[in-house]
Amino acid sequence: MDLSDLGTVRAVLARHGFRFSHSLGQNFIVDPAVCPRMAELCGAGKESGVLEVGPGVGVLTRELAARAGQVVSVELDRSLEPVLKETLAGCRNFKIVWGDVLKLDLQKLIREEFAGKDVYVCANLPYYITSPVVMRFLEEKLPVRALTVMVQKEAAGRLCAEPGTRACGAVSAAVRYYSEPRVLFSVPRACFYPQPNVDSAVIRLDVLEHPPVSVPDGKAFFALVKAAFGQRRKTAANSISAGLALPKSRVAEALRAAGAPPGIRSERLTMGQLAELTNLLCQKGEIK
Repeated sequence: MDLSDLGTVRAVLARHGFRFSHSLGQNFIVDPAVCPRMAELCGAGKESGVLEVGPGVGVLTRELAARAGQVVSVELDRSLEPVLKETLAGCRNFKIVWGDVLKLDLQKLIREEFAGKDVYVCANLPYYITSPVVMRFLEEKLPVRALTVMVQKEAAGRLCAEPGTRACGAVSAAVRYYSEPRVLFSVPRACFYPQPNVDSAVIRLDVLEHPPVSVPDGKAFFALVKAAFGQRRKTAANSISAGLALPKSRVAEALRAAGAPPGIRSERLTMGQLAELTNLLCQKGEIK
């Protein structure tokens, strides 16, 4: 069964009475080149396991199953069950877990399904849950080596933005704290069925053993980051002062000590400067 053929996909979906859910952000890949490349670049091999989020009709799933020792896909929409039974009938190293990836006990799932294996995440993520899913895997320190995910192109730019550049935001700094991100390749909207209104990109986040900066604790760092990017039109001094309820003069003093000019905007702060600000303001217990 050629799942990169649009006619075949339409026939399978019609045969099982499947209807697309706009609320679930369902757009299935139907380009023959995208999924093999994505599966290859995710890094999984015969001795490792892959956790997929949202298998769709199983195009990427089949490519992952051909390379990895085991594939487990999490899917919320039970109406895809008969579709996947047909399209993945020959994949003996595949299992589906029905549920919401944002609510499932992922620590338990990974422990039970991938015992002793290196685990990789590979998925075509629905746009509306991109950041929550990515941050859940990173913040909860789930035992995965890397996340290779297809996301909206604009989101890819934000997630992989370098601190100190205009595109950087709170999520960019958070991703950099936990991983080393990079954009792998772009995916035009014509590669999907139904076709979305935006283009996509595949990114890979290699999870770090240790953060790239030294701070008293992650909670304090993220409190400062949230404050810094909470009011992007303001200077870093004004944003941090308002977000942390600190005197502006104290924040300006800390910025100078961190080597940042007084009128700098938060997106221009490097990871090192964000960490140094955290350290300076934590010395006097100013970040709660």
